[in-house]
Formats: sequence, C-alpha cells, structure tokens
Amino acid sequence: MSSHGDVVQIPEISSLVEQAQESFRSRFGRAARYCGIAPGRVNLIGEHTDYNDGFVLPMALPLVTVMVGDIRVSGDSSRVITLSQAADEPRELEFGPGKLTPGKPAWANYVKGVVANFHLGQIPAFEAVIATSVPLGGGVSSSASLEVACFMFLAALTSHLESINLKEVARACQKAEHQFADMPCGIMDQMVTCLAKPGTALLLDCRSLETDFVPLDDPELVVLVTNSNVRHTLTGSEYPSRRRSCETSAQHFSLKSLRDLDMDTLLNGAEGLADQELLRRSRHIVSEIKRTQDAAAALKTRDYKQFGRLMNESHFSLRDDFEVSCPEVDELVALAQSVPGVFGSRMTGGGFGGCTVTLVTRDAVDRAIEVMRSGYHGSATFYVCEPAAGSRGLQFPHSN
Repeated sequence: MSSHGDVVQIPEISSLVEQAQESFRSRFGRAARYCGIAPGRVNLIGEHTDYNDGFVLPMALPLVTVMVGDIRVSGDSSRVITLSQAADEPRELEFGPGKLTPGKPAWANYVKGVVANFHLGQIPAFEAVIATSVPLGGGVSSSASLEVACFMFLAALTSHLESINLKEVARACQKAEHQFADMPCGIMDQMVTCLAKPGTALLLDCRSLETDFVPLDDPELVVLVTNSNVRHTLTGSEYPSRRRSCETSAQHFSLKSLRDLDMDTLLNGAEGLADQELLRRSRHIVSEIKRTQDAAAALKTRDYKQFGRLMNESHFSLRDDFEVSCPEVDELVALAQSVPGVFGSRMTGGGFGGCTVTLVTRDAVDRAIEVMRSGYHGSATFYVCEPAAGSRGLQFPHSN
C-alpha cells in the first residue's frame, strides 16, 4: 500500500473512542459512560434515486463518528463539544430543555435535530464529546454519521438500546436533517449507516425500505474512495432544484415518483415536458434505477466487469444528464478509468465536488492512486476501504 501522506491510514474505532473519552474526562472531570458509533457511507451506484423512490447500493465505510458522554451531574442544560477541526465555530454547544431551533454553528443543528426527534423517551441533561474520521463535505455522509451516532448515544443514555428499531432510527434522523439542516435528503444515508453489515453492500428499495445484503467480500477487491477536496454544500439551490425537477416530471406523467416511469414512456412523452432539461434529469433517474438493480445482480454473480461498466455509465449520466459533477471530479474519474485493474469509477454523493468511488483489484490500487495523484490538477486524499459495520451504542464499564 502507498505510504504517501495523501493515503489516509484509517484510525481504529477504538482509538477514536479513546480520543473522545480522554477529551470528555479533560473537559468534564469524569469518565464518559455512554457511546454511540455510526459509520460514513459510500454509494457504489444509485445516485439521486433515493428521493425518487428508487434503488440505491451503498456500503458503510470504516470511517466513523463517535459520541461519548454522560448524564449531567447538575444543571438542566446539555453541553456538546466536537473535536472536528473542519466543523464551524464555536465547537462547543449548550442548549436548554426547551424547544430547539436551528442556528449557528451548523454542525450543532444535526445534534439538536436528533434530540428534537428522539422518540424513545425523555432525555436528561447530558454532556458529550464528538470525534470523527469521516471527512466533512466529502459526499460520504458525515451528516448521517453524526445524526445516527447521536441517536445511538441517546439510546444508550436512556437505556433503550435493547428495544431499538433501526429503520425507525433512520427515519427520525432523516427528519432531523429535513427540519434542522434544511436538507431535503432521501432515506439512503441514514438507512445504510444504521443497518450496514461488514463485507456487504446494501441494496435498498427506497419506497418499501426492503433491504438485500449483497456480498462484497472478495479478498482480491477493494473500494477506493478519493476525496477531490472540492467541498460542496448541498443545502444551496442545486440539490433542491434537482429534486423539484424530478417532482415536476413525475407530475407531468401523473406518477407519484419517477420510480414508476420507464424509458419508453419517458421518450414518447418527452414533447410534453417543459424543456430539454427536464428530459435529461428524468432520463438520468430512470436509467440509474435500472443500472442499480443490474449492478446488484452483477455483484451477486461476481461479474465485476459488468458492475464497473455500470459505474462508468452512472458517472456519465450524472455528468451529462443530471449535471451534478464538476471538472475536478470528472478528471479523477477519467484518470481512474484509464488504469488496468480498475473495473469502474464514478462520482458519489450529491455532487458538486466531494468524492469518487472506484472498484479496483487489490494489486492495482497503488497504481490507480499514483495515476490519479500525478494526473489530478488538485490535491486529492485517498481511502482504501472494505465494507464495514453499521451503527451501535454501548455503555462503558463503570470507572472513576
């Protein structure tokens, strides 16, 4: 494996937990007793399909957010600290037991949103520290990772871990993001963060929430996540405008969502659409939903060439029809696609920067990184990953 500094050595979860515990002890003068852990995710294929009731195929990353803490000894307000240097300031938040509202700092809205949507019981005043290895704004769902880690921490704090329903957790965290981060996201990120299993990708039907765990455990394969380090903020106009385009197109065809539209019907009815842009947006969604189902089938039979071809097609569709890529990401994808041993590469996440995802043989990953490093006009960061576990909560053994 490459030893360059731009290839991130992913920290062990235990070391991240220890970092948060030490910070909690230093700041609050006692040991943390409860912990929530939740991973980031990378979507292998199925982009912008989740809010169209379609299919997605993400996997959890070994990059995680942890939240440790305890019930507050005295006082009725809660205090939360983030150790992330990429988070906006201030990095310490205090809020009372009354009605919560969004505001500054932005990172705290995800915490407040989860607290406001926690449905398992009364939350006592608490103190907590957050640590994360998930890059912020990289398209690998640092937001869902934080939301679900916070929910699992609160479930541990209130002794509800045994009765938890992970799909309900995902819905609560999605609602938190809608209400407090003003981000009309689909359900994919929270679902995979909650439910993921090691060595698998998660085929999720975003309409029924039915899940199918697809093996991705071939020892000769790795998933290379490359951060373009072009940071995107999806709560601007671009993401909501894409969603509105999809809704407008579905209404034109008298459908609840584009999940129910096939390509022939789209092309035959294209003249009635308001403009060519709506046609392109719809064409991406209809083709991407089918690509995702085909990709899951290919993965089940270990047809990695077919899977990679579908990844490449997905990127071209996102670039040309949905128009959510950017020159930096396009450059990284093209470089990866040129390397022997790379099956496929595409942008991942909402778009406008962030990360690419590449399926590559283990013995070709160093070469892929070198080609991308030397050919990219920016400065990328590389994560060599295998599918990881989903969220969990725990109570630490009591100590002084």
